[in-house]
Amino acid sequence: MNHIFGLSRRSFLTSSLASALMALPAGALASKAEQNWPEFRGAGARGVADGYPTLATWNADAAAGKISGILWRAEVPGLGHSSPIIWKDRIYVATAVRLAGKAPLRIGLYGNNDAAEDNDEQRWMILCFDKKSGRRLWERNLRSATPAASRHTKATHANTTISTDGKHLLAFFGSEGMYCLDLNGKLLWSKDLGVINISKYGIGWGYGSSPALYKDRIVLLCDDPNNPFIAAFRLSDGTEVWRVSRKGDCERSWGTPLVHNDGIRTQVVANGWPFIVSYDLNTGKELWRLRGGGDNPIPTPFIADGLIVVTNAHGGKAPLFAIRPSANGDISLPENSTSNDAIVWSAPNGGTYISTPVVYGGYIYLANHNGLLRCFDFKTGRKMFEERLGLDATCSASLVAADGKIYCPAEEGVVYVLKAGPTLEVLSKNQMGEPCLATPAISQGVLYFRTTQSLLAIG
Repeated sequence: MNHIFGLSRRSFLTSSLASALMALPAGALASKAEQNWPEFRGAGARGVADGYPTLATWNADAAAGKISGILWRAEVPGLGHSSPIIWKDRIYVATAVRLAGKAPLRIGLYGNNDAAEDNDEQRWMILCFDKKSGRRLWERNLRSATPAASRHTKATHANTTISTDGKHLLAFFGSEGMYCLDLNGKLLWSKDLGVINISKYGIGWGYGSSPALYKDRIVLLCDDPNNPFIAAFRLSDGTEVWRVSRKGDCERSWGTPLVHNDGIRTQVVANGWPFIVSYDLNTGKELWRLRGGGDNPIPTPFIADGLIVVTNAHGGKAPLFAIRPSANGDISLPENSTSNDAIVWSAPNGGTYISTPVVYGGYIYLANHNGLLRCFDFKTGRKMFEERLGLDATCSASLVAADGKIYCPAEEGVVYVLKAGPTLEVLSKNQMGEPCLATPAISQGVLYFRTTQSLLAIG
């Protein structure tokens, strides 16, 4: 079912913004008008989409009051933490549908290491929606089977986000395979990589690393403790180009690899424990490594202001690193040191466990699973604030930023909107009506949230 809410409430562009756009070069204008969000957290996983006004206040929960700010809401079947991606006028999202009924999900802060009891038959799907109306344009069933690996009670069987280069859709569900489609849902090829059981304490926690695309290369990070590896494949046909074992370098991880070209080389940065490692995209050869960090590496590395940002946490450690892309060799820090030639600055206890931070307006913001929000000056690493948002601020989704605001979705179905800056200022606390563990997408001033049952456009 699809519900439309007041599409004419406001236009996307004010006259002044329209005038500014007209002054831009043609190439820049096309890029700005489309404002694609092609992968997890958008281009380069940066999580930023400026250039249009975005809402600070809305309500998507009828039980909390009058619905406001919602352009449309579309039903998404099944369960998945897969984030929406956007290319031109279409939105794509992945899901897993339990054929026997509703899939269980347990949110909140707890220490249980239980696997979810839904290892019966599932259907893995990609759905396509019209960006303006929320109308479902097509759906593609990719696989129907019992899962090859179990998942944690807070995870899903569709945790990973689709990636696109504007011609292909690339989905990878770990043990359930890799699938390449065109933008109309036609399957071009698929590949089975076998069982990839990202496990701990004897149970599978679910696969969570989304595919990274760069030109004709796909990079997959598959840190099954029994056989951890990173590999590159051809986007055109799925042929494996190289594979490197990560045995001894990483026991398990869930973050998406970063592919970054600095004009000199193209490297792949993979979060991990006990080592964060960078590889040459063309050969898989190691470029640099960094020891230290939390033993459950989940956040995704990304580039901001010319530096590589990596964080992780768990096991008593939670570092945050700002690294020069030119790093080489072993760049590990000696004890009690926070910088070296390769590491501009680090915060030994400044990192996050699950959520990927965002750099915006000269500051880096980090939201934790326990409701703690931190902000650092991104140039110097100086801590600006560390405060708790609230009891309903369990942050598993990652932060995004736009229009001078930081958007912080919480599992409980609340989105905190913060004014960007060196002091904590909460602009609003918005109700979604359903749990929210997927990271939102932003395009042309509209926020797109995937909750446990819905896809919503807010603007």
